[in-house]
Amino acid sequence: MMKKLALTLALSTLCSAAVFAGGKPARPGETPSFGQLLESFSGVPLSPRGEASLEFLPEPELSPAAAEVLRGDGRYWATVRAADKYQRTALLEAGLDIVEIKKDRVLGFARKAELDRMAEKGFIIENRMTIYEYARKHLKDFPAADGAYHNYKETTELLQSLAERNQDVASLFSAGKTLEGREIWCLRLNSAEKGVKPSSRPGVFYVGNHHAREHLTNEVALGLAVYLLDHKAEPEIKKYLETLDIYIMPMLNADGAEYDIQTGRYRWHRKNTRVNPDKSIGVDLNRNYDSRWCRAGASHTPSADTYCGPSAFSEPETLVIKKFVEARKNLKTLMSYHSYSSLLLYPWAGLATPVENEKDRLVFEKMAKGMTAFTGYKPEQSSDLYVATGDTTDWAYATAGIFAFTTELEGNSFYPGAAIIRKAVDNNVKAAVYMLSVTDDPYKLLR
Repeated sequence: MMKKLALTLALSTLCSAAVFAGGKPARPGETPSFGQLLESFSGVPLSPRGEASLEFLPEPELSPAAAEVLRGDGRYWATVRAADKYQRTALLEAGLDIVEIKKDRVLGFARKAELDRMAEKGFIIENRMTIYEYARKHLKDFPAADGAYHNYKETTELLQSLAERNQDVASLFSAGKTLEGREIWCLRLNSAEKGVKPSSRPGVFYVGNHHAREHLTNEVALGLAVYLLDHKAEPEIKKYLETLDIYIMPMLNADGAEYDIQTGRYRWHRKNTRVNPDKSIGVDLNRNYDSRWCRAGASHTPSADTYCGPSAFSEPETLVIKKFVEARKNLKTLMSYHSYSSLLLYPWAGLATPVENEKDRLVFEKMAKGMTAFTGYKPEQSSDLYVATGDTTDWAYATAGIFAFTTELEGNSFYPGAAIIRKAVDNNVKAAVYMLSVTDDPYKLLR
């Protein structure tokens, strides 16, 4: 499904002009420039709306292995009536993995027992279909081959290549290991300190792939890394590399991301790969932080996609983030990439009330508006959607005072195809650079 791009980038179809510098294909063994990285996504035909078109691609079919896995999955895709954020929160707690929010209903994944409990509580379930039926019906939501996306091996190789070829400002280290023993790689951009050496510079942290099926988040984080290094000699970027401490961790949940594509077809897997006591797979990493852990908007049921785990920080992946943040008192800003909804969210997620510190709340609001000027996403407090406890950004702000945000990337599914990567990377890189511009002193937005 995934083809190696990092070190053997082959471009068969190029745009007439690159969005950024780098109009020629990278030669074998070269690290692609940002322009080449964007151009590598241009070979997929587009619809009039700019989405991936399947007109010239082979008709996709479920492989026997994928069909077997999905038939035994046990989840349903359901539409449930929900009038407001309070009802949406209750549905999360009942085990519904809310994927889409409409005016008076939500759509998402849940198991039969969980749907039955929702019905017993009075929720109206308008329709449901097995995940196998859903997969067959929605195959055209993504191209037959998403070869432009980077799997774990390709992500590792690209990060290693970037660090090796930019030793003046870049270094790569493992922040820890996943449940299955994969390294959680972090690329550091800093002209003075390398690796895990402490820095007094203001720090910024970008992290992707908390959720396994959100592969686009990895591409945005990788695209940011390539862009900053490709433009390291330009005055604005050079200034950030010389004055800030920049960390990019593209793939936190490497086990889950690999599990999601293991059969050659997507599994719609959200969590990590812990085997729970009931033999279900995974803990929702974005419900596992010690911030009002597993109160509202999370489930204690292991089979639920919103399962918070047996305790806060029970998972090695979230424990890596905990230790990473606690060891870096210089961090001022944080971005956690997710998909999909075209939103930019800020604390609180776990409380229905706004951030109590008025000064901080105004910084959150102004910074969010600054970033969404580049993406066109909607900025809002996380809990305006629903209350969800155990969230990354709530924990980072409550524990360390970090101005932490969640970006919900664009798209109409978790698997929107390769053509969407170019626009998502381009716009979100601009938003990320805006975050760099205020990281030295976020409070300057109020002056």
